[in-house]
Amino acid sequence: MDAKTTPQISNADLHQRRLAATPRGIGVMANFFIDRALNAEVWDVEGKRYIDFAGGIAVLNTGHRNPVMVKAIEEQLKRFTHTCYQVLPYENYVTLAERINALTPGSHPKKTAFFSSGAEAVENAIKIARSSTGRSGIIAFSGGFHGRTMMGCALTGKVVPYKVGFGPFPAEIYHVPFPMELHGVSVEESLHALQTLFKADVDPKRVAAIIIELVQGEGGFYIAPPELLRALRKVCDEHGILLIFDEIQTGFARTGKLFATEHYDVLPDIMTIAKSMAGGMTLSAVCGKAEVMDGPAPGGLGGTYTGNPLAIAASHAVIDVIENENLVERSIVLGKKLTARLVAMQAKVPALKEVRGLGSMVAAEFFDPATGEPSPEAVKRVQQAALEEGLILLTCGIYLNVMRFLYPLTTEDAVFDEALDILDRALMKAGG
Repeated sequence: MDAKTTPQISNADLHQRRLAATPRGIGVMANFFIDRALNAEVWDVEGKRYIDFAGGIAVLNTGHRNPVMVKAIEEQLKRFTHTCYQVLPYENYVTLAERINALTPGSHPKKTAFFSSGAEAVENAIKIARSSTGRSGIIAFSGGFHGRTMMGCALTGKVVPYKVGFGPFPAEIYHVPFPMELHGVSVEESLHALQTLFKADVDPKRVAAIIIELVQGEGGFYIAPPELLRALRKVCDEHGILLIFDEIQTGFARTGKLFATEHYDVLPDIMTIAKSMAGGMTLSAVCGKAEVMDGPAPGGLGGTYTGNPLAIAASHAVIDVIENENLVERSIVLGKKLTARLVAMQAKVPALKEVRGLGSMVAAEFFDPATGEPSPEAVKRVQQAALEEGLILLTCGIYLNVMRFLYPLTTEDAVFDEALDILDRALMKAGG
């Protein structure tokens, strides 16, 4: 062999190395390894092209390697990469906090703190709520997902794979059912369960906060009904409880609004945001009412890497791209196109039970036509059939029977149409 020739790396070799070097608890969907990416397209180490409708699990609303973001990171690299904001602060952190305070719904005074991951944002939102109220109880919803830390797992309403084998979890965390009309859970039943909780398990005067996703992510893309949020706001105001909206997956134009909160006439006391806010750089935030955010004493919030300057620069660029390229409107256009294609396929694919979504946060749920039960088998078949043709899709749901779509909002029309054609074929081939 020529000494200058580099051996070809294969997916099979890397797969075996992965199994030997990394723990089985880090589940991996694909059996191939990515070499490079651009916007909505990725290429593996063997040169095969894929269309990415997973988006790093809702992280890439502005696409892989968005040039505006890349330039912003390069410029920051020339200045400094890290100081720890709590030791040596920098203007971009403050400027981004000002932008987030202005962009999030509500005209009341707000403050924002930055962290590194969605789970870290949730952890700190709970710390802020407890410190601000002097209470300890937290109420979450079945099917909700709030991270993989111990507090995140405790709040998450899905056992497998997030909670199994990891307990005991932090105390004073309570769950009530999330409304899912398709599965027979109404708003009335959810609110009745909340009142029962107050009578049977926890005094509402001991509850610091209620946390809810406006569209459940891992839970199956179920959308919170407006009447539920109005009722929660009323309950919170009555008992002095803080209302936390987890917008980690719904934020930054995914739902056809900059934030999903804008679809409703209810405002939270605290919001958690992350994922697409920095285009793949590790950044999250907690934004809330100024008096609530000031609950913890100096030194109570922070972290070595929180608000990393490269990630802050990336986030400024992401917001610029969303505004300058009208990605909120683009989200609606692409979501309508996808939804129309899925609805048209329902007549041909009996297992495709329901199509739902807000903007480009779209889901397709599969049931077994013979038994009338949720069908994780059908959704897995469709996912695999699509992957074989080069389309990357994700599944979710407490019954593992939901296909979710999280493509970049910057996806070119030709690439998007190509992906929909692959989806059509996968549904016909494997939908059942």
